[in-house]
Amino acid sequence: MVQTLLKPRARQADVRVELPLGQIIPGDCVEAMRSLPSASVDLVFADPPYNLQLGGDLSRPDGSHVDAVTDHWDQFDSFAAYDKFTREWLTEARRVLKPDGAIWVIGSYHNIFRLGAMMQDMGFWILNDVVWRKANPMPNFKGTRFTNAHETLIWASMGEKAKYTFNYTAMKTLNDELQMRSDWVLPICNGQERLKKGGTKVHPTQKPEALLYRVMLATTNKGDVVLDPFFGTGTTGAVAKRLGREWIGCERESNYREAALERIEMALPLDESALKTMQSPRSAPKVAFGTLIETGWIAAGTVITDKKRRLSATVRADGSLVSGDEIGSIHGLGAKLQGAPACNGWTFWHIEHEGELKPIDALRKLYLLATED
Repeated sequence: MVQTLLKPRARQADVRVELPLGQIIPGDCVEAMRSLPSASVDLVFADPPYNLQLGGDLSRPDGSHVDAVTDHWDQFDSFAAYDKFTREWLTEARRVLKPDGAIWVIGSYHNIFRLGAMMQDMGFWILNDVVWRKANPMPNFKGTRFTNAHETLIWASMGEKAKYTFNYTAMKTLNDELQMRSDWVLPICNGQERLKKGGTKVHPTQKPEALLYRVMLATTNKGDVVLDPFFGTGTTGAVAKRLGREWIGCERESNYREAALERIEMALPLDESALKTMQSPRSAPKVAFGTLIETGWIAAGTVITDKKRRLSATVRADGSLVSGDEIGSIHGLGAKLQGAPACNGWTFWHIEHEGELKPIDALRKLYLLATED
């Protein structure tokens, strides 16, 4: 029985050794992905050609040229040709993903609906469509349509019942303790972040690092392997390095590969302590209230209250609370004083900490961060 349990672990370790971590595989993305072992990556982030179908040059009202996407890699003879290409790379992406892995695909109205339908046909289960609303979009110079001010990201798991990673609490913390919504307002890539050579953009559709930062922080963990089949100038690799994730890229354009490697080389990984993120209650290690008293995070004799300071209780050395003649646990006493059938004492009871009234759960989270390996 022991041998049976050990064998899958050994195979998993072998697969990881085979992966070209921290490397860009040159050439066509489909062929590149075929060189990777099955069920070997945790996340795929794909920014495929949008098939924009642009006809002719685009000019501003003053006659100046707009630097749009006119590259050969975004040109397809027909929708059928684009669909064939899409099915091929999605098939390989699904093969290399682990059973509990996930995929993000970004696109515009030109292609995202075709992508979504194909993904569902292949068995992917769409978890969210996220709208990236651009804080500074390019205007519609012809005045013939609404300004295209957003792009859409599809986040999908391997199937309806498949497990996947979602760091809900980290996202809530990132969003000032508000539940993260599916509409993200972020600026397009510009300023110093925009890679240029000779005054010209290296890549016409370089994505902002803030977008990839949110994607990876939300849906991967430290050490996870992120594959980007359309690596471009390496936004995925640069952010993965910062966040302590492993990365693999596929890119056929040599000038993009060169720019990406230079960029990633300069990216600075975050300090180990900065990589620790808030965990969801389900995944966080269990901590007894008494542990906070034993370790000095909350002193015996401290008076704690509800958020509105209408009820109060004194912490005793054994982790129980006393309020008048009533004694009980943080949960039991909270319920009794409110006349309620149950109470989550971690969020009901509050304590003065660093000049603020905070739920005692905040100290539990700080304790976990301080003691995490």
